[in-house]
Amino acid sequence: MEQRTEQALSPYRSFTRAQWAALREDTPMTLTQSEVARLRSVHDRLDMQEVEEIYLPLSRLLSLYVAATQRLFRAQERFLGTGEAKMPFIIGVAGSVAVGKSTTARVLQALLARWTHVPKVDLITTDGFLFPNAILERESLMEKKGFPESYDLPALLRFLSDVKAGRRPARAPVYSHLVYDVMPNEWIEIDRPDILIVEGLNVLQTGRLPRDGKAIPFVSDFFDFSVYLDADEDVLKSWYVDRFLNLRGTAFSDPKSYFHRYSNLSDLEASKTATSIWERINLVNLHDNILPTRQRADLILKKGESHLVGEVALRRL
Repeated sequence: MEQRTEQALSPYRSFTRAQWAALREDTPMTLTQSEVARLRSVHDRLDMQEVEEIYLPLSRLLSLYVAATQRLFRAQERFLGTGEAKMPFIIGVAGSVAVGKSTTARVLQALLARWTHVPKVDLITTDGFLFPNAILERESLMEKKGFPESYDLPALLRFLSDVKAGRRPARAPVYSHLVYDVMPNEWIEIDRPDILIVEGLNVLQTGRLPRDGKAIPFVSDFFDFSVYLDADEDVLKSWYVDRFLNLRGTAFSDPKSYFHRYSNLSDLEASKTATSIWERINLVNLHDNILPTRQRADLILKKGESHLVGEVALRRL
């Protein structure tokens, strides 16, 4: 009885994998097997079945949201008597380190760009809006890289405001995972896309609300739809450690890599190092900043140990 009451009062409608997959209906598969393989992160799992059962229904849902938002935008423009051409639809993708945000963002970008009217779909990560390492070191924030305070939030908000207002082009800084730093004087230009996907750890984070009621913009204020990728803590930890071990022979082996010093660690040493980083930094960030924002998402994709989505929760309208 208590469980049924909680479900009835929940702002979300929950679906099993099979129930969600059935919502694809006749949405066509527009990606080939080789394209799906290229979209997958090295340490994530993604196959045609996952795209068909999870991401095609989501693509169908997003097509309805985009169309409805465009109709509302045009109605508001008629009401105001202004003549704006269009308003970009912005999708936020949030979740923990190692949960598979990058794969999800890339798959969504590929699927949405294959809609029949071929929209312009751009993708950025908030990593580019991290403060450069020199500033993080000066402010003693290197151990909190990825926490809300490590981002240049005013710059990120200005960027999203420019995109939403149709200013062209809007520029996002470039981040290198190889050197683990923002690249000076390198930019991605976003020029009036139909859809923009913004992927990052803390994109749904609000921060402290003002006691005087003055307006404070949050990143999520610019989103038209948001997705939170979820998984149990022990699963996230195992994925992070496995990824760290695998990176020793790939990215870490490059002498230019910030993490090159870890490339020759034994399995035991690497596992201990990764576990320490996870518990000291990523787990704290998850508990304090990321997980509390889960209930702010429009859609929650819950992954199991296999990396596959097993449950879906969609916020009620």
